[in-house]
Amino acid sequence: MSSDPTIVPARRSGKGDPEADEAVYAALHAAILEGRIAAGTKLAETPLAEAFGVSRERIRKVLHRLVAERRLEAVPNRGVRVPQPTLDDVRAIYQAHRVLEAGVLRELAEKLDDRLLGELRMHVGQEQRAAMERDRAASVRLSGAFHLRIADALGNAQLSAMLRDLLTRSSIMVSVYESIAESFCGVQEHGAIVEALARHDVERAIALSGDHFRLVEARLQLRPQPPKVDVARLFGPIGEAGGEEPVRS
Repeated sequence: MSSDPTIVPARRSGKGDPEADEAVYAALHAAILEGRIAAGTKLAETPLAEAFGVSRERIRKVLHRLVAERRLEAVPNRGVRVPQPTLDDVRAIYQAHRVLEAGVLRELAEKLDDRLLGELRMHVGQEQRAAMERDRAASVRLSGAFHLRIADALGNAQLSAMLRDLLTRSSIMVSVYESIAESFCGVQEHGAIVEALARHDVERAIALSGDHFRLVEARLQLRPQPPKVDVARLFGPIGEAGGEEPVRS
């Protein structure tokens, strides 16, 4: 059986089937993170229910969960869609990233120890493995987790919450607007930040962090209109969806 999370066996599940809920959630979540569904694409309940072989009620429940996580957005009278950030949205989010992380790194430099440095280097190693395996969903997840690890090290719950909110929004921007060919560039940039911290060169670390966020922003390619998505092909049963290319513009 395929391990592709975007492929779910076609079967009708009972109402109280958490395993089916998680399978549908995992498939949709992975497709969003991997950029398989373009920004602005509407996700209608009926075609998704038919593609997954589950009820509309189950699809609605999963879509509401993804909206709550800000992976999708609910538009009044228009249903649920993949977020479609504007250029102004992108600029504002990445400016906020640069400003917030500059302060975090300055504070972190005063408490950096061998244990934390080792954890950061290990994390960069995980990012490198994801890049080598061309695992885009893992790469997007680990990239965000790198910045969270730095902020969480300060033990300031308010700072961590602010960063989590930013990352929820910027990870979607990366997923839907960054080309697959450039999805794995950030790992070298993260590694350079860690090594600057290891040399106790906080000003260099801050400069590298700012450059990193500017490069990520520059790699985003905003698209004016989403292409139509064939959900039966993208999420269909095993034997129908296997081996298909990502649906992108």
